[in-house]
Amino acid sequence: MKILYLTFYFEPDIGPGAFRNTTLVRELSRQLGPTDAIHVITTQPNRYQSYKPAASDYEEWQEGGCPVTIERVSVPTHKSGKLDQVRSFWGYFLAAHRLTRQHKYDLVVASSSRLFTALLAAIVARRDGFAPRKQSIPLFLDIRDLFREVMLEMHKNPLIRVGLNWFLGVVERYTFGCATHINLVSEGFRDYFLPFAQATYSYFTNGIDDLFLTSPNSSEIPNSRCKTILYAGNIGEGQGLHTIIPQAARQLGNGYRFIIFGNGGATRKLDAALRAENVRNVELYEPVSQAELIAQYQQADYLFVHLNKLDAFARVLPSKLFEYGATNKPIIAGVSGYAASFVRQHLPNHILFTPGDVVDLVRQVRETPYYTAMRTDFRTQFRRQAISQAIARQVLKTLDNKGHRQSTTPKHATL
Repeated sequence: MKILYLTFYFEPDIGPGAFRNTTLVRELSRQLGPTDAIHVITTQPNRYQSYKPAASDYEEWQEGGCPVTIERVSVPTHKSGKLDQVRSFWGYFLAAHRLTRQHKYDLVVASSSRLFTALLAAIVARRDGFAPRKQSIPLFLDIRDLFREVMLEMHKNPLIRVGLNWFLGVVERYTFGCATHINLVSEGFRDYFLPFAQATYSYFTNGIDDLFLTSPNSSEIPNSRCKTILYAGNIGEGQGLHTIIPQAARQLGNGYRFIIFGNGGATRKLDAALRAENVRNVELYEPVSQAELIAQYQQADYLFVHLNKLDAFARVLPSKLFEYGATNKPIIAGVSGYAASFVRQHLPNHILFTPGDVVDLVRQVRETPYYTAMRTDFRTQFRRQAISQAIARQVLKTLDNKGHRQSTTPKHATL
């Protein structure tokens, strides 16, 4: 049996997509046998222009039950702008077609946050593009975001919205309509996928990497020092940091300091907003590795996450919550909808405020007593390794149900 695995991000790149997919590929390899194979097609590290660790174009792993071949495609450089991202994905799209043309696969797996990796997988699974479903390769999709909803809300021009809605609607119907099984990282996505009843569904979230689980707890920092509020991750329109941090930093004053590790398409907007507010208690740094990030988490007082005020984000579950939840630090979360419910249910010691509401944020930070506490139940329930084991079992179950998998393959690992 041969599995094609498509993901735009993979190690040694950083970010939730790379961490999730690398762990899952390793787990799939462990659950398969020596006569099976996994073919990963991904990109050279490109999530951040300032963080590009070296990686070979071709790599082979023999770490588990089956061999893994990894081919990394070089894509055009980008600065997280929309046109740059389109060019980068088009390069990946064409290369993936070329690299898969001579192969025969039993299953196609794709993990996608911007829809088009999933589209690529659907096209490969139904190679001629319009074959009857009974002739297609089983397709497993791991969907990490609702790209169409977000794009429509971010574009205010009605003509652009009409065109985008039509085009992305066609892409979604074709892509999701091809799927045998769809995993959704947020249960907030559930009703969005009701039209695609031909697929079976699972709801495996993001998880906590072992590196965060094995790092030592940091001791509580005395109240007398300046409190640090740390954010690490993408600085894009979706995060909307430029709408909240500059004003919050000014109102909180010198007793608080914001530290930001990251980059993205809205970095210039954040810089401009900081200058407009004339604040001196915000520090911006380039992205760093997971190991370096853990050290920064341990030194911070609060860990911060924020999503912009868009209706689409009421369905989203930010991956950053899982990293933050592995620590003993209080979490400041500007989220709504399903994410807010998740924070209330699973993440004690939090400050939950309305996205974009500076007054609400500042008031709660000032009024909420500071303490640290380890979230033991959360760390146990959302281990990345356990979640990857469960997803891998679901992938192989999808293949079993379609009758493509041989019974001689070793049994699945247990959660």
